[in-house]
Amino acid sequence: MAPEPTAPALLRLPPRPAAGATRFEVIVPAPRDAAPRRTLVSDHRYRQLLMLADLLAAASALALATAVVGDGRIPFGLVAAPALVLAISKLSGLYDRDELVLRKSTLDETPVLFQVATLFALVVGVADGPLGAGELANGQIAALWGSFFLLLVGGRVAARAAARRATPPERCLLLGDPDACRRVRAKIGKSHAVNAEVVAQIASARIGEEEVPFSVLADIAREQEIQRVIIAPRSTDHSDVLNLVRAVKSIGLKVSVLPRLLEIVGSSVVVDDIEGLRVLGVNRFGLGRSSRAVKRALDIAGSGVGLVLLAPLLAAVATAVKLDSRGPVFFRQARVGRDGRAFSMLKFRTMCEGADALKDELRDRNEAVGLFKIADDPRVTRVGRLLRRTSLDELPQLVNVLRGEMSLVGPRPLVIEDDSRIVGWDRDRLHLTPGMTGPWQVLGPGRLPLDEMVKLDYVYVATWSLWGDVKVLLRTVTFVLGRRGI
Repeated sequence: MAPEPTAPALLRLPPRPAAGATRFEVIVPAPRDAAPRRTLVSDHRYRQLLMLADLLAAASALALATAVVGDGRIPFGLVAAPALVLAISKLSGLYDRDELVLRKSTLDETPVLFQVATLFALVVGVADGPLGAGELANGQIAALWGSFFLLLVGGRVAARAAARRATPPERCLLLGDPDACRRVRAKIGKSHAVNAEVVAQIASARIGEEEVPFSVLADIAREQEIQRVIIAPRSTDHSDVLNLVRAVKSIGLKVSVLPRLLEIVGSSVVVDDIEGLRVLGVNRFGLGRSSRAVKRALDIAGSGVGLVLLAPLLAAVATAVKLDSRGPVFFRQARVGRDGRAFSMLKFRTMCEGADALKDELRDRNEAVGLFKIADDPRVTRVGRLLRRTSLDELPQLVNVLRGEMSLVGPRPLVIEDDSRIVGWDRDRLHLTPGMTGPWQVLGPGRLPLDEMVKLDYVYVATWSLWGDVKVLLRTVTFVLGRRGI
């Protein structure tokens, strides 16, 4: 449990030549019993548990493949095969990634895990000839591949959960632009997926002789038991950022940088090398014809299957809405869709009849920035509260998806009033069909102000991928099951 934040304390630093002063702010003081090798212990714990999970997954998959499909006997020559997984995973960077990131997510590395499982099954199948005398049949190899992939993902989820419970939060220092640091502190503070805490902040743009000497930075890191420095550059000047990174890495700390360039171009970049000169190739904005076709195929398949499988549930919810209060079963509202075209979005009605007429009377109770959102809205019915808490009121939008008015994943569909506030480049979010869910949903639709939400939508459009949509859908399921929604 992290200690309670104390009143900020300021450390005297050498004066800057320019006007103003650099401040060091202690947010959470260092614990007195902090271990000097906290960072190494934390990293080793994650790495060792992941290695153990991978070994168990490989051994269990090999045992299951031979027991269920075969006679239960593992060829003697393949007994040591699970150890091969450690080498494959190490070469794939799967044991080093957690040191680099704050959010240690198994879902983000699933494509690499799929490749590891495929390569492992292929190597076992090839090695079975000379080492196992060809005792494994094709069905056993297929079972090995499928079970190993599932066990690999599940095992890593469990390993990270165990490591998180056994590891204290990573102590972070924010360095750079005060406004950006404030945003980072707020995001880390409310994140359920990041095991970290901001314990100190330096409002400074430079590290060196002008503002903060290297020795002072090292003293701060040692006194506050800092493990990671998060740099929020004031500008895109690469020399300033490079000096900051070098200074922090020189004293053995982890470094994370807020990439201001990627706020504009997104993360779909390819590093090109021209005679030693690094150039970033930026993906074009939006989707091509083939990508649109793939995305639409996913929408048709997902909405069609969903409507068929959920038909009994939809009928039960419709009956409950009708019996609970007067009014229609469905609520239709004009929303702004792709390229600015309006459409009628469907929901199960969760409010009393005539709720829109009461909106002006409740406007002073609005809790969201740029959107209208009240936590305990008096217009919501008894059944409506249950539907909102479980997100079941959104299910009729599967009809919108089947019609092509919406997508399973996409930018948030806004009402006309809210959409009118979005201007400039942010309107490019309308390049894609709006979605039932999106990045805004898994972060909490009631927590994000309008300006942050549209930036998320813009980056989503700029960096679209099919796997990205699958990740959002999976995270939406866990988000709804955790009841962290509206």
